Amino acid sequence: MSTIACGLLLIAIFIYVFYPDRHPEAQIQKTRLDFLRERKEVLYDNLRDLNFEYRAGKYPEEDYAAQRAALENEAAEIMAEMDLLERQTLHSA
Repeated sequence: MSTIACGLLLIAIFIYVFYPDRHPEAQIQKTRLDFLRERKEVLYDNLRDLNFEYRAGKYPEEDYAAQRAALENEAAEIMAEMDLLERQTLHSA
């Protein structure tokens, strides 16, 4: 009896998780600017984590410097693209 109940529960879970959404057009469409804002927040979190782990002694100086430079370069590129998109939005409005 419990095997049947577990089987039905498993089937119900699969249906809940994998059943396609009936109204995909109602979902919020992200713009490139929204994506960049999210990516910027992730990069800032990564920088904070990197600094914390470096202070905790988990990274040697060379690795820390290389990782930090890579994250800062990516953040700078994202900020430049965000600035460009925001200026284009202001001029087109």
